[in-house]
Amino acid sequence: MADKPGAPKHKPNRGRRPDARAKGKPGAGPRTATAPAKPGLAARRVAVQLLRGVLEEKSQLSDLLGAQGPLAGLDGPDRARAQRLTVTTLRQLDRADTLLDGFMDRRPPLPALNILRLAVVELCVEGAAPHGVVDSAVSLMRKNRKAGQFTGLANAVLRKVAEEGPALWADLPVPALPKWLRRRIVHIYDENTVRAIEAAHLAGAPLDLTLKNERDAHAWAEKLDAELLPTGSLRIARSAQVTDLPGYDTGHWWVQDAAAAIPVRLLAPQPGETILDLCAAPGGKTLQLAAAGAKVTALDLSKSRMVRLRENLRRTDLSATCVTADALSWESPEPFDSIVLDAPCSATGTIRRHPDLPHVRTGKDLDQLFQLQSDLIDRAVALLKPGGRLLYCTCSLLTEEGERQAKLAIVRHGLSEIAPDCAALGLGPEVLREGGGLRLRPDYWAERGGMDGFFMIALRKPE
Repeated sequence: MADKPGAPKHKPNRGRRPDARAKGKPGAGPRTATAPAKPGLAARRVAVQLLRGVLEEKSQLSDLLGAQGPLAGLDGPDRARAQRLTVTTLRQLDRADTLLDGFMDRRPPLPALNILRLAVVELCVEGAAPHGVVDSAVSLMRKNRKAGQFTGLANAVLRKVAEEGPALWADLPVPALPKWLRRRIVHIYDENTVRAIEAAHLAGAPLDLTLKNERDAHAWAEKLDAELLPTGSLRIARSAQVTDLPGYDTGHWWVQDAAAAIPVRLLAPQPGETILDLCAAPGGKTLQLAAAGAKVTALDLSKSRMVRLRENLRRTDLSATCVTADALSWESPEPFDSIVLDAPCSATGTIRRHPDLPHVRTGKDLDQLFQLQSDLIDRAVALLKPGGRLLYCTCSLLTEEGERQAKLAIVRHGLSEIAPDCAALGLGPEVLREGGGLRLRPDYWAERGGMDGFFMIALRKPE
């Protein structure tokens, strides 16, 4: 084809690199400045990586957020943003998909769909500026080899979402629990209760703190602009960077859901009492026991989680004997006055804080968990003094992991329940279970922000 009139003629590039001038070769001249990164793009890119880890690779978000994970290369604000975007997108995933389906004939492959989901949540939940969201989504599509062909789709769909989506969002249905879990808990409770639990999961969880010294509760509530809950925990409803809050560096408190703090209060540990925290990490209950003046042995199988427990002990200036070992085979030279067993479980009571769980759990390992819980109870009873107390709890919605385990343990070992005082714990009588123990659910305290689902029971070994 002939050159256009007046167009400069170019010599063919005979194998030379087109960017040679930028490589600093002789006579190349000054280096070309790199274009500044688009604001927020790095956080969005990492959020997409985290979504892929959960939705495609079926990894738990807590594992992906480790020191070697995708967040490692981000600064503080971008780390917080990437994590927030990921959690919010996982929590709102079904609603984002429902909205997108109204603007597309069919869904694109997962790499492209995840970028669209993230953008929809930014537009409809966070109210982010449409231009920046759409531009970033198109950039992420273009740089993803599995999504590059969908840049035009992203641009067209997200512009429509920006115009119409926010008005449609409030009428979208509440995401349902995964089928394997919903079937089970509908039989345990009822349809209305399950819907209330699902609404609590969608609402998410505020930040709860446990104080090292509860006598200072009112002063710290004022200092942190927090609500003092009837159970003694402090609740911060606003978004907050934990490490920046007053009292973090000085170890006056630690993060612990209000429901998770109740089991130790039910046990009522005494100063000088020898107590084994049998599955201790990351250590919230260990800190409670140590703050009460007990002589605590904290045992856990996970080395990495025990590192975090030791860090929490150092920050709060509390002490405990830390042991990394298998609870089923570990031997103690002396039996204990009391044992806390927060047993490994399905964690289905914590979905409001961990919205990745419905996407990585299938319920196929439940029978193994049931057996492990039973074995750990037997081991705990063996490590107790005659007349000693066992606190058993799980952060599960399933009675097989709570009420049924307690009932079978009572029969196997001749244990007796220590009657709970609900009023002293700051709870109403509705949490009492007919067969013994306390049952907490995410839909309790809905007007306050809910709580995790927990079962707990205090038992005494025969003399």
